[in-house]
Amino acid sequence: MPRLTVSALALCGLLLATACASGPSASGTPTASGSPAGLSPAPDVSPSTGPEPSTSPIGSIPSVPTSSSDPTSPDPSDEGTSDPSIGPSDTPVTGFDPRRVELALEEVVTGLDSPVAVTHAGDGTGTLYIVERAGRIRVLEPDGSLAPDPLLDIRDRVDTQGERGLHYVAFHPEFESNGRFFVHWTDANDRSFIQEYTAEGQGAVPRDSGRDILRIDHPEWNHKGGWMGFGPDGMLYIAVGDGGGNTPGDPFGNGQKRSELMGNILRIDLDGEPPYGIPDDNPYADGGEGRQPEIWAYGLRNPWRASFDTETGALWIGDVGQDTSEEINVIPAGEGGLNFGWSDMEGTRCHLEPDCDPADYVLPVTTYGTRDEGCAITGGYVYRGTASPVLTGGYLFTDYCSGEIWGLDAASGLENGQTEYRRLLRTDHLGVSMGQDEAGELYLVDFAGGVYRLAATER
Repeated sequence: MPRLTVSALALCGLLLATACASGPSASGTPTASGSPAGLSPAPDVSPSTGPEPSTSPIGSIPSVPTSSSDPTSPDPSDEGTSDPSIGPSDTPVTGFDPRRVELALEEVVTGLDSPVAVTHAGDGTGTLYIVERAGRIRVLEPDGSLAPDPLLDIRDRVDTQGERGLHYVAFHPEFESNGRFFVHWTDANDRSFIQEYTAEGQGAVPRDSGRDILRIDHPEWNHKGGWMGFGPDGMLYIAVGDGGGNTPGDPFGNGQKRSELMGNILRIDLDGEPPYGIPDDNPYADGGEGRQPEIWAYGLRNPWRASFDTETGALWIGDVGQDTSEEINVIPAGEGGLNFGWSDMEGTRCHLEPDCDPADYVLPVTTYGTRDEGCAITGGYVYRGTASPVLTGGYLFTDYCSGEIWGLDAASGLENGQTEYRRLLRTDHLGVSMGQDEAGELYLVDFAGGVYRLAATER
């Protein structure tokens, strides 16, 4: 079964939605400090609903299916769909076909301190960077050894209660020449920071050398989102949750409020005037009607992990659900202003607006039941590597509670919307994140302390 240890359960915060808080979805008023749009610094905000979480803010955890680290042969129960009216089909798949995949995991490194992400800098070195929740970025050398010094250590300022912590690191597209990288983390006052650092030579970057880019003040301890990454257009995209809380639903309405920075995908230009610029083609770039110019897409609850398809430029988002649905949403390259529905909708059904019209929103590519196959979706990647050709064109994703890895055909998801997925592997890992190296190979991050490479052969 999943190793729900004390340290692991502490994360049921970090992603993490339904299973970890009783009725999680409230929010406050985030603001950007130093924004070129003229946003004023946020006032101090105190948590409003529910108690302050401890280091193990578990609440209630749903029953989780027993898992095995061995791959299982596909059977009808391995197939899933985003809508009960769409059943598994025997129609041959012309692209990625999960029925042909024999998936396995290869151990890369263990003994980490609650890792939450793995990524690369795009500098041609083959180095991987592993984010530890407590506030440290470890360096995994190409030979598989951990460097003695981290890239960055800000454990003295990062808080790890609830869903707080160091969430992610993103490297500037020109990192090889300019050394710029960006971190997303949360402090004990539920303030989320995007900060810039510069790496110069070997050894750890001085922790006091960071420059504040953006601050978002959350009123609650959960639903921070956390992912960020540079798109093919060179802009930085930032996933921000709706603010959280212990009150069911979305009482502050941040999912549908374009006047707030929460519940959105943000898009900013870090090569513009400090602290950042607003891209001219952002849908609300002029800030009219009180809409925040940083917003690229909205209607999200807790977009914990996302990724760009390196071939199509589409942004794939795993959005953690509340009562019924874990979602995978997709933003095609260049299409800003999409509304994914939360909290009017959850999954493919009306939620807080019982008479909503689904045609007014962009529906998920696929969903699964919040308590049927896990508790918190972990968005993954479209495979574009070369070591496992059978995975090419497949979007692989996982779940924090079940540890299962699923796959779907990415091209079908973009073209048709509602898309079937299929279980590829059962594991006993806590699937807190997936990652990708420069060669396009994929990795699974186990919150219990390990990173594993995905490898597949054809059945």
